[in-house]
Amino acid sequence: MADMDAFRDEIARWAAGGAGDTAAELAAGLGLRTAVLLEGPSDLAAVQALAAREDRDLTAEGVAVVSMGGAMSVGRYAGLLGPPGLGLRLTGLCDAREEPFYVRGWQRAGAARDFHVCVADLEDEMIRALGPARVEEVIRSEDELRPWQTFLAQPAQHGRPREQQLRRFLSTKKGRKIRYGALLVEALDGGRPPAPLADLLAGL
Repeated sequence: MADMDAFRDEIARWAAGGAGDTAAELAAGLGLRTAVLLEGPSDLAAVQALAAREDRDLTAEGVAVVSMGGAMSVGRYAGLLGPPGLGLRLTGLCDAREEPFYVRGWQRAGAARDFHVCVADLEDEMIRALGPARVEEVIRSEDELRPWQTFLAQPAQHGRPREQQLRRFLSTKKGRKIRYGALLVEALDGGRPPAPLADLLAGL
């Protein structure tokens, strides 16, 4: 795990303008064949949680799951990790509104289109897969019932669909979306994950 963390750190440095020699050495040492490009750390947490649920060791399978810090970085990461750079097969997951960035990133990298699109975002997909009541149970189990009730009392939330309220709540505190990225996957309790996430893992 430490080597994969080191690889992700080196890729981030490379994407920020550093040298790519160490990243290339780590990729070779890990035997990487595929890079999964994700918009942010909450998506990373969800993918890792689903892989663990399925008893899969993605690192051992030669798969690097990478959080890019935003979809606008996808062109840079696709170039570094894909055919123009390390030569890894590219796949990924994105929000519907960010799909054009992914399309252009894959095209510039000369990679075959192979990524999965969430209707709104992965949190929206998970909330619909679980149902609002189950998500509220997870919130309660995390001892966040009072913050949730306080959030619902805000005028801006009155009359909004419960799914939208839940999705917004997950983004209201730093680190909450990342934590729930894994928790909501674990709450599936053997149920099928949302199609974009399930299809991503199935294709690795």
